[in-house]
Amino acid sequence: MSRPSAIVNVMTGAARKASRRLMRDFGEVEQLQVSRKGPADFVSTADLRTEKILRETLQRARPDYGFLMEESGPSGGDSENRWIVDPLDGTTNFLHGIPYFAISIALERRKEIVAGVVYEPVRDEMFWAEKGIGAYVNDRRLRVSARERLGDAVVATGIPHRGRMAPDAYLPMLGAVMPEVAGIRRAGAASLDLAYVAAGRYDGFWEQGLSPWDIAAGIVLVREAGGMVTEISGKSGMLASGSILATNERLHTALGKTLRHTKA
Repeated sequence: MSRPSAIVNVMTGAARKASRRLMRDFGEVEQLQVSRKGPADFVSTADLRTEKILRETLQRARPDYGFLMEESGPSGGDSENRWIVDPLDGTTNFLHGIPYFAISIALERRKEIVAGVVYEPVRDEMFWAEKGIGAYVNDRRLRVSARERLGDAVVATGIPHRGRMAPDAYLPMLGAVMPEVAGIRRAGAASLDLAYVAAGRYDGFWEQGLSPWDIAAGIVLVREAGGMVTEISGKSGMLASGSILATNERLHTALGKTLRHTKA
């Protein structure tokens, strides 16, 4: 196993520290105070508290770095290094007592994602990757799946909910993929879905309308595990567009064509 660098240790340490309170909150989920942030988009005291811990911990370790955080947006720091943070990806799952959520931290350096961490505290799985070093879960090296046929593949997606993309823009893609694959999963946390692609648990993942903090860490995880990540269109502006398609190299062309055909 390659040893994590100092910067990855900062990221994993911050995620573990923030997760301790998050797990206590998860155990008391019915007592959490919840307010509406938008249609079907909840913000909880757990989100805000976790973001505060992450900000303080990361800022203490690298005081000059900037931030892009889900709840508080962009702030400060130098122009070359920026943390992109989702303190609780899968908030709706969390607030309904569904144990599928994660803390996601990525480091963007000179407009490129160079390191990422996705921590799933319920199972204590720390997915981490650094450019040129590889992708790992805890101390085990990750590789994307080796499946070559869509008919053997299980792929994940994000089904738009109220207030997001209109159903008539999404349903043709779902309808096109369903008869081509072995199964489709919708679990509700994009960062963790991408980590599962990196681990070979899912053979692919696609979604639209995402934010940078949803996908930044997952992008480097999949790439360092030997996978391919683009927009559904095949372009490379995932952070700006919120469109993503992640698979192994063998399935990327076929799944991309299937999804794009619905837009013809």
